[in-house]
Amino acid sequence: MKVVFAVQGEGRGHLTQALTLEKMLTDHGHQVVKILVGQSQARPMPAFFGQRAKAPMQGFLSPNFLPSKANKTVGLGKSIAFNILKSPSYLSSIRFLNRQFKESGADLIINFYEILTGLCHYVYHPDIPMVCIGHQYMFLHPDYPFPKAHYLSQKLMMAFTWATCLGATRLLGLSFRHVPDDDAHLLSVVPPILRKEALNTPRLHGDYITGYILNSGFSESIMQWHTKHPEINLHFFWDKCNSEETTRIDDTLTFHAIDDHKFLHYLANCRAYATTGGFESVCEAMYMGKPVMMVPAHVEQECNAHEAKLQGAGIVADQFDMDQLLEFSQAHEEDIKFRQWENEAELMVISRLETAVEQYRHAETIRFGIFGTTFSTI
Repeated sequence: MKVVFAVQGEGRGHLTQALTLEKMLTDHGHQVVKILVGQSQARPMPAFFGQRAKAPMQGFLSPNFLPSKANKTVGLGKSIAFNILKSPSYLSSIRFLNRQFKESGADLIINFYEILTGLCHYVYHPDIPMVCIGHQYMFLHPDYPFPKAHYLSQKLMMAFTWATCLGATRLLGLSFRHVPDDDAHLLSVVPPILRKEALNTPRLHGDYITGYILNSGFSESIMQWHTKHPEINLHFFWDKCNSEETTRIDDTLTFHAIDDHKFLHYLANCRAYATTGGFESVCEAMYMGKPVMMVPAHVEQECNAHEAKLQGAGIVADQFDMDQLLEFSQAHEEDIKFRQWENEAELMVISRLETAVEQYRHAETIRFGIFGTTFSTI
């Protein structure tokens, strides 16, 4: 089976999922022939992705959410205006995607929550099945536990999610826990796609707190807390433009540029973990048995944080007040059921991808059976 990836390049979650799935598919005898990455001018693609991806890779201009003036939360109005102005470029990207899909010779498109890929599939109907993968597809499940606040933002998020999967053959919703599939929405519920390094890294209980902040504006609140508690060691990862690999503020506060291997090392050996609420790193922390504090930067992260809190993974806060995290960590217990659920991920995901292609081929065989003659598309 030949596969082409289309990946949303915002943050690190979808990128690490793509790298992990590429390895899984290869191990099962399949081939990823091309990786197409939606990028923005505001946020360059992390270096680790280009270094670790095996398949040929190409970028294309794709919509993204711009940060607020303080570089903490999403600037919704600014993002909408910016993306409207960029719409002619996005139309060019959709045509580019269509050409790439046709030329790839792929049997399957896997879309990691990339909106132009969904629009391309809807407009051009390439004769290739598309499976969409992401935690965001759990938002379409009728039993998803949404937080009460920000109803309008949730509706906009749902509309965006639907746009990413237009014409999809199947959706794979990455979930913190096992829940029944929702066949009405073509939704299969599967465990998170975590890299083998996260599953196999030895874990220790160190004396420091580590963290990941997508928007570097949160560094101010971290430094404010640090001035009151200089005795607590802090190691945070950020995406600050033009920053050094390591920015050492003093003996007990260091900011690191995003680096996958270094991040895993610090996460595996930390005392507790603080983040803005991205799904991927919260799952990694859960698997490693680390208590988590989540400070959401936008509505999607609010949903992630609310759901993780219900799972007992951590607490939700409106600022990086590590006092709350330290208090929570004293009573935190490792979630063994989550580890058992996650260990089923590879076989569940690969089997559902293979089934999606088989069912699509079977449907095509029936569709082309005309006047008593069957023309198989296999």
